Amino acid sequence: MSKNKSSHGSCLCGAVSLLAKSANTHVGACHCDFCRKWTGGPLLSVDCGTEVGFIGHEYIGVYASSEWAERGFCKQCGSGLFYKLKKTGQYMVPAGLLDNEADFSFEQQIFIDEKPAYYDFANSTKNMTSKEVFAHFTKE
Repeated sequence: MSKNKSSHGSCLCGAVSLLAKSANTHVGACHCDFCRKWTGGPLLSVDCGTEVGFIGHEYIGVYASSEWAERGFCKQCGSGLFYKLKKTGQYMVPAGLLDNEADFSFEQQIFIDEKPAYYDFANSTKNMTSKEVFAHFTKE
């Protein structure tokens, strides 16, 4: 069962810091083409819900990466700060930005059908294909 906790974090240079009031303790990996282009590998992120506050707004750049989501980054150091669903306002924050990594467990991988063959994770996780992801998130 997942737990939610308050979670602090920051970018590499410290220009942007964040507070997620209710971050999940489960880490998920996204293997989609967009995330791999953005991060250079899979995006390992934590669902931080909609209540995420930032300090250093002047350093935050936002890129509308699709019709349904946008990605935030630090304009000073380039750190990826969030993947945000436009419809719900839900933030997925890269796990490495958050300070409470000891609380996390790796639970899920999405877009598993887009994962390149050159890497695998040893963890046993719930895996979803791109078709399953879109079916899950588009149901009313």
